[in-house]
Amino acid sequence: MVIDLIDGTYELFRHFYGLRRFTKDKDRPYGAVTGVLNGVLEMVERGATHVGVATDHVIESFRNQLWAGYKTGAGIEPALLAQFHPLEEALAAMGVVVWPMVELEADDALASAARLADADERVQKVLIWTPDKDLAQCVRDERVLQVDRKGKKIRGAADIREKFGVEPALIPDYLALVGDAADGYPGIEGIGPVGARRLLNQHGPIESFPAKVLGEHLQHALLFKRLATLDADARLFDNVDTLRWRGPTGAFAAWAERMGAPKLLQRAQAAQAKVEAEA
Repeated sequence: MVIDLIDGTYELFRHFYGLRRFTKDKDRPYGAVTGVLNGVLEMVERGATHVGVATDHVIESFRNQLWAGYKTGAGIEPALLAQFHPLEEALAAMGVVVWPMVELEADDALASAARLADADERVQKVLIWTPDKDLAQCVRDERVLQVDRKGKKIRGAADIREKFGVEPALIPDYLALVGDAADGYPGIEGIGPVGARRLLNQHGPIESFPAKVLGEHLQHALLFKRLATLDADARLFDNVDTLRWRGPTGAFAAWAERMGAPKLLQRAQAAQAKVEAEA
């Protein structure tokens, strides 16, 4: 059994801006949603059986209470923002398990789902579909892997070590030191990737650093580590069997019509027939 976990928010952004290159900024109301659904359905058609999609129902999370500069929904284009909730509804109608996150982020949901799936002995592999470097902390050996669709890379623990120079478990510490512009925290002044790798490989996690290493910057480093550490404790499901795709619901026909994508309905029904025939 292979579990496929998808970063729905990332995919929505990817399809929105990818589509714009061809529409010359004439945004289709459900263009990005249709793109995401098409991608998920392609995975099912290629043999994916257990699928979960995590989304940011809102952009803000508990991290905004910890750091004023943390990323917000400000600046997101209205045409893109308007597709956030329709994506969740359309995925659910297509029969896909969706986790819309409010207090937590989509990344936290992916981390939680990966932990729960990893704990099931029936699971052979867990694939986390996102290029987000935060998720590198979830990689475990060759069992929990990160898939970078854009970069055409599948990364296990050895690949994470090669890319970042530290073990997956130290990714939050690494990001705390070097910062993450996308998430809105700066890291520690004077420490770049090379210095971060050296310190972490020499001392281990930030909590183990000799006091003189970070000095007055220690508290900021610990705060940034908290921001970078994914919350993997969300109880998203009790059994991985709930992630099995069994076909679209009765509501998907209306969604396919609304999106102007009748072929999606036809393909979903064909995939469902195949699943039922193989059962």
